[in-house]
Amino acid sequence: MYEIQFSTAAQKYFKKLRDKKLGNIFYEALHKISENPYMGTQKGGDLATVYGYDVRYNGVNYELAYLISEIEGKMVVILLAGTRENFYEELKRLHKK
Repeated sequence: MYEIQFSTAAQKYFKKLRDKKLGNIFYEALHKISENPYMGTQKGGDLATVYGYDVRYNGVNYELAYLISEIEGKMVVILLAGTRENFYEELKRLHKK
């Protein structure tokens, strides 16, 4: 299994999350990603090192964006989570840092 770590942006998102059912769905998704992070979709272009995992809840698309690191152990860094609205603009801004 891969260790899961969270960026500051992802921590803030999950801390503000009030819907327990959605939280459980994200928890299940994180568990699946920790078992096999390559099951997500690898992005292209300037986000080629980023993977994404889609989550649907109440007819709304959510996404988890993460990086995979196998340099010092097996680790997944969750960069961003949220709805698809403005998701990629914020992800590109975060990924440049």
